[in-house]
Amino acid sequence: MNPSAPGLPSAPDVTSLHDALLAHPGWPHVEPPPRPGDVWHWLQANHRCNSLLWAEEDLARRTTVADAEIAANKRAIDGYNQARNDATERVDELLLITLALVDAASARTDAPVSRVPPGARLNSETAGAMIDRLSILALKIHAMRAQTERGDVDDAHRAASRVKLERLLQQRQDLAGCLDALLADAAAGRAYFKVYRQFKMYNDPRFNPALVLERRGT
Repeated sequence: MNPSAPGLPSAPDVTSLHDALLAHPGWPHVEPPPRPGDVWHWLQANHRCNSLLWAEEDLARRTTVADAEIAANKRAIDGYNQARNDATERVDELLLITLALVDAASARTDAPVSRVPPGARLNSETAGAMIDRLSILALKIHAMRAQTERGDVDDAHRAASRVKLERLLQQRQDLAGCLDALLADAAAGRAYFKVYRQFKMYNDPRFNPALVLERRGT
């Protein structure tokens, strides 16, 4: 099932983009120009943040480096995670505008004006959050496929990795179908979703209690 409203991305296009970016030389530090359209800019930004997060998460698990290096990894993780969530919310805003489910002028505020048709069901997960999950699945698939091709491990490791790879591919296919179904239902007026904002309090010195105390010098 493909979304029927003009300008909406389809799940196959999204997953193809994720895979193509992971295969791009130098990615995520070198990236190609995004596809035309604001939503594709933010889809690529989300995937880039997830890719950078993936690398930092690996580095943060090291046990033979100085604590200062791990602290730097953790701070980078916080920054990329915030940027990832910001990009996800921007994707949702643009999709809701394209679907005519929110007033465009108010879409980025904390009080968006809804244009949801009567009787439409509320979906608990946003389309942007599903796309974010597809991005992470692309990273898992990319990494697990590499495990199936390693020459420095035994056959049992490669065989177990192939089983996990097939499960990840199935999970991505299922989630992609759910994304297309949600967007199709939203385009037809049967469903909608909301942008709730993530409110990452640990990154905000006004809300993180440890940072509040630190600023007070206590």
